[in-house]
Amino acid sequence: MSKKTPQAFLQSQRQMPERVALELRRQGDWHELYGRFEEAEAKKQASRCLDCGNPYCSWGCPLHNFIPQWLELAREGRVHEAAALCHETNPLPEICGRVCPQDRLCEGSCTLNDGFGAVTIGAVEKYIVDKALAEGWRPDTTTAPATGKRVAVVGAGPAGLACADRLARAGVQAVVFDRYEQVGGLLQFGIPSFKLEKSVIADRRAVLEGMGVEFRLGVEIGRDVSMDALLGEFDAVFLGLGSYRYTDGKLPGQQLRNVLPALPFLVQNGRIVVGTDDTTGRPIAGWEDQVDLPDLRGKRVVVLGGGDTGMDCVRSAIRLGAAQVSCVYRRDEASMPGSAREVANAREEGVQFLFQRAPLELIDNGEGDVRAVRVAETRLGEPDARGRRRPEQVPGSEVELDADIVIIAFGFQPDPPAWLAEHGIALHDDGRIRITPPPPPHHHIAQTNGATAILPYQTANPKIFAGGDGVRGADLVVTAVKEGRDAAASIVRCLLPG
Repeated sequence: MSKKTPQAFLQSQRQMPERVALELRRQGDWHELYGRFEEAEAKKQASRCLDCGNPYCSWGCPLHNFIPQWLELAREGRVHEAAALCHETNPLPEICGRVCPQDRLCEGSCTLNDGFGAVTIGAVEKYIVDKALAEGWRPDTTTAPATGKRVAVVGAGPAGLACADRLARAGVQAVVFDRYEQVGGLLQFGIPSFKLEKSVIADRRAVLEGMGVEFRLGVEIGRDVSMDALLGEFDAVFLGLGSYRYTDGKLPGQQLRNVLPALPFLVQNGRIVVGTDDTTGRPIAGWEDQVDLPDLRGKRVVVLGGGDTGMDCVRSAIRLGAAQVSCVYRRDEASMPGSAREVANAREEGVQFLFQRAPLELIDNGEGDVRAVRVAETRLGEPDARGRRRPEQVPGSEVELDADIVIIAFGFQPDPPAWLAEHGIALHDDGRIRITPPPPPHHHIAQTNGATAILPYQTANPKIFAGGDGVRGADLVVTAVKEGRDAAASIVRCLLPG
């Protein structure tokens, strides 16, 4: 092992793993865009870390990962120890290493990001966990004796998987229910394979099953199994329901043929890519039927929306052979909510971005098919309640954009099932589940007579906890992981006080 050089960040430039060739992407290659570091390159990139006294990267991560520490372990070649440290804060590190917008979080907070190029944190995290798992390393749960407690986890998305992991580590039996035929939720079906190979999710499922987690798939709570049955069989329930109902922009003409909501488009295409017949899967929540996926080859595709889902749609359309793909976004590029790296990849693959354009109407070709999108230019006005400047339409700027296919990606909202109210679970006006809010960072959770006085992530029903997108609305994978992790800690405090 070589001695660490303080000037390593000057001797080695920031580098990402090799990418799939652009021509292959345009020809329909669905493999992960970024490859894996070899050991020498991972060590070199890890050595660039300054090991700051105040690690901004860790604070920039919602999970507060021990980033400088596992980077140093990777540099020293101690990959199994690095993987164990990754898992101390993150139940799904190899997934976050792939899908997190590091440019907005850890890498965006890196001290070296100002002029020298941030440490390649996400790619090294992916290297650490992939290599350790391939070499047979597994999380050690032998220190947690069985407690006899059992918890039902509803939803096998990132929040549910993270919760199940932490419950297993505490000696609590976790049984995960999901309506879909595979684990992962939108990790499996909503995120394209070029960002997350589905074998990665299968490997994580195997790890969790090795920890004692049980999966019951193709089971919908409220239809196949009642909530009363869960409450009778289990000591507690965690709800990781996600956000699947699309935000309706109420555009005139959105009922036309070849106008597709983003999520069913991504889910069905994802099933086809991994070889699952799309007629075998459950319909998406909020949609009675699956959409018929049109042939995009040679077509003009317009995607409305500038978030990460919009980027997934435009980049999928490129791989499906569209002749022209455009992204319409009502604010400027600096205001886009998605990852800047994803925008750059989309632009490289040939996507055209039309910023400061507001969609007004989808236009009929006279036979029930969409033929164009009418848009208007916008200018940014005063900030809204969240501090984002409101887009205002410029009078007289309306034009038509030719389109054979339009994909609407305005975001998603929770779609709470009716049985929530039947069990005393309160909701916000927008359908999000109400919970006891998490305490401030480093807040001590008091104990009273052996029972916890504060239980973050607990719903109005004391036996039911919740976290993830069903609580906060559509957000990042990493925030769902954090909430599943932290909700599990509250469940353990509830079941095993003291």
